[in-house]
Amino acid sequence: MNRRSIPTALAVLGVLLVAAFALADALAPKATLKVTVTSGRGGAPIQGATIEVAQTKQKTTTNMSGIASINIEVEETGSRTVDIVVTNPGFTKGEKKGIELKANQTTTVSLSMQPLPRAKKDGISAESGVLSSNGYASKGMPSTMGMGYGKSYMPTGDGSNLYLSYDDLDQEAYSKINENEFKSVKENALSTFSIDVDNASYSNVRRFINQGSVPPKDAVRIEEMINYFTYDYPQPKDEHPFAITTELADCPWQKEHKLIHVGIKGKEIETENLPPSNIVFLIDVSGSMSGPNRLGLVQKSFRLLVDQMRKEDRVAIVVYAGAAGLVLPSTSGDNKDDILAAINNLNAGGSTAGGAGIQLAYKTARENFLKKGNNRVILATDGDFNVGVTSDGELVRLIEAERESGVFLTVLGYGMGNYKDSKMEQLADKGNGNYAYIDNILEAEKQLVRQMGGTLHTIAKDVKIQVEFNPAFVKGYRLIGYENRVLAKEDFNNDKKDAGELGAGHTVTALYEVIPAGVANSHLDSVDGLKYQTATISDAARASGELMTVKFRYKQPTDSVSKLITMPVRNSDAKNFASASENLRFASSVIEFGMMLTGSKFKGTTNTKHVLEIARNAKGRDDEGYRAEFIKLVEMYELLDKAQ
Repeated sequence: MNRRSIPTALAVLGVLLVAAFALADALAPKATLKVTVTSGRGGAPIQGATIEVAQTKQKTTTNMSGIASINIEVEETGSRTVDIVVTNPGFTKGEKKGIELKANQTTTVSLSMQPLPRAKKDGISAESGVLSSNGYASKGMPSTMGMGYGKSYMPTGDGSNLYLSYDDLDQEAYSKINENEFKSVKENALSTFSIDVDNASYSNVRRFINQGSVPPKDAVRIEEMINYFTYDYPQPKDEHPFAITTELADCPWQKEHKLIHVGIKGKEIETENLPPSNIVFLIDVSGSMSGPNRLGLVQKSFRLLVDQMRKEDRVAIVVYAGAAGLVLPSTSGDNKDDILAAINNLNAGGSTAGGAGIQLAYKTARENFLKKGNNRVILATDGDFNVGVTSDGELVRLIEAERESGVFLTVLGYGMGNYKDSKMEQLADKGNGNYAYIDNILEAEKQLVRQMGGTLHTIAKDVKIQVEFNPAFVKGYRLIGYENRVLAKEDFNNDKKDAGELGAGHTVTALYEVIPAGVANSHLDSVDGLKYQTATISDAARASGELMTVKFRYKQPTDSVSKLITMPVRNSDAKNFASASENLRFASSVIEFGMMLTGSKFKGTTNTKHVLEIARNAKGRDDEGYRAEFIKLVEMYELLDKAQ
């Protein structure tokens, strides 16, 4: 053999050895371990729990049904004994030892995890002022704390101690929601609000219920729960980028009331026909994002989006922890290997300088701005900013200044325990953007693959709705949800007033509960009549037969002047609830569930049996299974409620 042939021979030998090892690994006897993880409170499946095999260090996470499977090599004898450890935030650690496995067989085990104990004051539940709305300590860590066995404690001032495990600490933050009241049409004929395409609340509520607990009331935004689902509205056929649908039917939880349903459908655009995108991934890599359900899930989410990128699209990556940095300059979507390598190399650690990260992300987006493209920052974080610009007010002002550049914002929330929903909702609201909560990889696929056009491409901005009710037929009304989107009546015609954005293919749904004229109502009849003025209903109002008129204002994404659309709703259009569309009936089931979760004083005859009956009958076509999942969620809540 000559010297030149030696390297070739060695290379061939190396390939053969690699192939031999791969073949040996493939032929090695293996067993399948299937683990089902449920909550000790109500027996609900726990999604996203981490399972580790102690002997092999293999890890996996449970799916939406609380199930995970692992293939494990067994001994030459065809059997093996293993131990597993199961962890999940908010629950005690679970262990199962001595599990017998056999080659080519599936061994199934079940494990129940107990929710972590609530804060205790020397063994007695702490006062309600110390606990958050879901029962866990929420006022943050004190400056001076003692350490007990596996726990922290702080003096209460009365000689006793408040004991807290670090895992027990629940520092999630939600803005207080003051439910919309009924308003008298004679005194408040106009109702004005901004549309909202956010749907973070629904997946966040799902996370709580899947983990065996009831969500805090302020985590439940009913409009976001309704808008999580798509509805069968018609496509626009005129020059406007969206079509409008209205419907009037009986109210299922208050038999003397009516429901008015308003639906908007954004123009659908095929992915290949979307304009080019200039996207900046802004990723929180601080210590609070450590873990498979935080940064690990962020990485998986963005891999899905990168797979959809085209040659004409561009992606940059900015990260922030103690400081902010550009880890990938703007790169063509065709260079997927470079983008994925940058994503895969991310690690979590350090404090959270979110403000600096936002500034750098917008700067990067501006430097690569596409005049005829989609320019957007996608922020992935738990919202726990603690370095530099940190207050809600400062961050909102920063975002408001940056949105003038024409760069839109998408906020994706991750994590639990220290999750700052209130902060992220405001950022998306003020940054010409949308907001979703990613609790699992399927939700990431929904937001970044299935609904990519709506998530990333805006077709109308500053979309406002104003309804004028006719006192000849309507005594009072309440807007269901949208509490933090209500506008002053003067804001409707003010083109400088910011409002919501609509993406390609998005649907937006809003409902009013209406008290017909002549129907008694304790909420309105308790108010004394006016002394100095009277309201006279014109003959024209009675003769019109119109229950109300709905007006819409919107701007094209690059315009500063709005356009107006007007649509009347006639009293004669009313239907009984059973003959109403699946759109209205399914949306009403979601409303009823939301009112149950918040303990609404307007919930009337609502109960889980009624919610399930309506939802099952109105499920309709459900190709993606989201409505079937909602029904399952209500069933799980019913079990939790019984187990309380």
